[in-house]
Amino acid sequence: MGIFSGIFGGSKDEDGKEVSEIPWKPLNTIAQLEDIKKQSNARPQVIFKHSTSCGISRMVLNMFKSGYGLEEGQMDFYFLDLLANRDVSHEVASVFGVMHQSPQLLIVKNGVVVVHDSHGSISDIKLEQYI
Repeated sequence: MGIFSGIFGGSKDEDGKEVSEIPWKPLNTIAQLEDIKKQSNARPQVIFKHSTSCGISRMVLNMFKSGYGLEEGQMDFYFLDLLANRDVSHEVASVFGVMHQSPQLLIVKNGVVVVHDSHGSISDIKLEQYI
């Protein structure tokens, strides 16, 4: 999976248990936000805002990955590298009316954010509820 395999590691967690691979799409342009809003009318869109230099963000990402269990095509998943795309991160906050935090997870449905959270609370979001 190229660059993402380097960021996200293999398909096993630290305990050697299998982890479902999340089909990440890189979110690196402001123009993609309009596409995300439109696509959210057909199925939920997930944005994961991650700071690649933050240990807490890495830990939350690993927790999110280990709890992932959706079937392919139920949601689209966008990965936003905050350090490389600060302008996109600021625009996410503006477009969706959600104060910026890191790490942060947003679920967009019918053009609006239906749930968002940050830090350890991300693992409390049950993706299945938003399909």
